[in-house]
Amino acid sequence: QLVESGGGLVQAGGSLRLSCVASGRTLHVHSMGWFRQPPGKEREFVAGINWNGASTSYADSVKGRFTISRDHAKNTVFLQMNSLIPEDTAVYYCAKSRTYGTQTYETVGDYDSWGQGTQVTVSS
Repeated sequence: QLVESGGGLVQAGGSLRLSCVASGRTLHVHSMGWFRQPPGKEREFVAGINWNGASTSYADSVKGRFTISRDHAKNTVFLQMNSLIPEDTAVYYCAKSRTYGTQTYETVGDYDSWGQGTQVTVSS
């Protein structure tokens, strides 16, 4: 089970740090990803990280502002979000890859376990 936290309401230009904790199983061998779903739109890729954190990838819209990381000791994945803009408003989901994570994955179908989501709202 994946549980996200850290969402909330923030003004444009502000920062938030999302966390995703896994319970019941280890995430160590899997790639992890963050996705978001803005109101009325489809779920979209935000950031991905491979099993050991050596490889990361980002959507163009968040490059240079967001950072994905992971802590194996805490079985947790993080998404540091800086310089937030209103267009970042969405429900944010973390996900676990279907296969062992030597690389990052950027499509919904590459993931088989999802958290319940955490709302991020950026006001202008």
